[in-house]
Amino acid sequence: MLTTSPSPDAKKVDTDSPTSAALKCAYALMQQRIISNPNDMMGVLLYGTEKSKFHDENDSTGNLSYPHCYLLSDLDIPAAEDVRALKTLVEDEDEFKKLVVPCNEKVSMSNVLFCANQIFTTKAPNFSSRRLFIVTNDDDPHANDKAAKSSAAVRAKDLYDLGVLIELFPISKPGEDFDKRKFYDDIVYNQLPTDPEAPAPISATTKASSTSDGISLLASLLSNINSKAVARRALFSNLPLELGPGFRISVKGFIIFKRQEPKRSCYIYLAGEKAQLATGITSQLAADSARTVEKVEIKKAFKFGGEQILFTPAEIADLRNFGDPVIRILGFKPQSMLPPWANLKPATFIYPSEEDYVGSTRVFAALHSKLLTSGKIGITWFIARKNAAPVLAALYPSGETLDDKGIQSLPPGLWLIPLPYADDIRQNPETTLIRSPESLIDHMRKIVQQLQLPKGRYDPSKYPNPSLQWHYRILQALALEEDVPAKAEDRTVPRYRQIDKRAGEYALEWGRELQ
Repeated sequence: MLTTSPSPDAKKVDTDSPTSAALKCAYALMQQRIISNPNDMMGVLLYGTEKSKFHDENDSTGNLSYPHCYLLSDLDIPAAEDVRALKTLVEDEDEFKKLVVPCNEKVSMSNVLFCANQIFTTKAPNFSSRRLFIVTNDDDPHANDKAAKSSAAVRAKDLYDLGVLIELFPISKPGEDFDKRKFYDDIVYNQLPTDPEAPAPISATTKASSTSDGISLLASLLSNINSKAVARRALFSNLPLELGPGFRISVKGFIIFKRQEPKRSCYIYLAGEKAQLATGITSQLAADSARTVEKVEIKKAFKFGGEQILFTPAEIADLRNFGDPVIRILGFKPQSMLPPWANLKPATFIYPSEEDYVGSTRVFAALHSKLLTSGKIGITWFIARKNAAPVLAALYPSGETLDDKGIQSLPPGLWLIPLPYADDIRQNPETTLIRSPESLIDHMRKIVQQLQLPKGRYDPSKYPNPSLQWHYRILQALALEEDVPAKAEDRTVPRYRQIDKRAGEYALEWGRELQ
């Protein structure tokens, strides 16, 4: 993990060892989570180092509980000081070489896993989602010691019994693939955590860069961690899907696509000696006397015909009650009858659940297969939760989606697409259609053909929201006492030189034809 393979390209001298890349990855991830998930706890534990440190223990005290395990950052909510300390280690090569010195003896993985167990038990005993990320390029740490392998498997089982999910980030050495069957198949269990908001495990091996470029290795590690760090955003769990009278299965719904916006996680009081979290209190005041109005004095009403129509809380509840939450299939239609403009709101991805009705997965798979092969959609009556407004939704089947590496990015399933009511549809404005001559259309066709996106599709993962990233970058600079950047990074800005190179001459021809 500390050695760097020689690069065949002599110009690329800025290379990182896997350990350095992993620490940079931890630093980048800590920067992200401290803003996006401020209540998450993080810690960094190095193993196989010459130095040892665990809580109040170190090499000078002797009687080490976990030799060759160095607790670089204890499990806690990251503070600005923790991020700065990790940044110093990442950027200061001398400090890195002084601390990260490999030991001369084999480290017991059983001891490492037990050390992690102690950290979780003492620092995060009541968290519903706890994960241990192991970054390594050693696929068989106990090659000739069956007893050590068995002991490590027992410690891993203890972690799973504690509710800790172990995630492996294997790094393949140049010319040698990482073989998880040698050791880590007995350590890493392919199961889902009990927390419904926790990310689903995705197995993928981080390949070593062909040029040993540390930046490439860091990017692949960070991308892999981010894929497991994003919550699945469960909209509902174990909702009945009714295919007919008395015939139900249970499904879970997930929000796959959602617009991310800057959010305020808390209020800060700055008038004191130091900044403190503020707690807000809301009170209702009478407009005439400024006295506090009690909750029982407040009545709810609707305006109708210029008058206020009062309702009691029970009557309001009856107005909102359209039945229990359910997805009820009313019938089926061809997919061609679902126009693109009928998609008003983000669709909900549903997947079967066996918790309420055993056999739901088989029925769901049969329904999905039939809709997909027949080119049909289901028309459903959809109530997401209690007191929610009912929605007519299309049940649209989708196949499995794979990325460029052949890894599943979206499993096969069904989408609930909300359909508009008659009140939601408006008349088109009156317009006069002006059709351009065929010669202009032919010239514009050449321009469009030259400006196609790679592989002819838009990949949102390559274009971060510049406004959102700029907001977080300013927060990060203020929290870490760094210099505020002068300009935001915006990947959505068109590449004008490339556009001119590809389609500049065609655009001039189009302009001459227009004249």
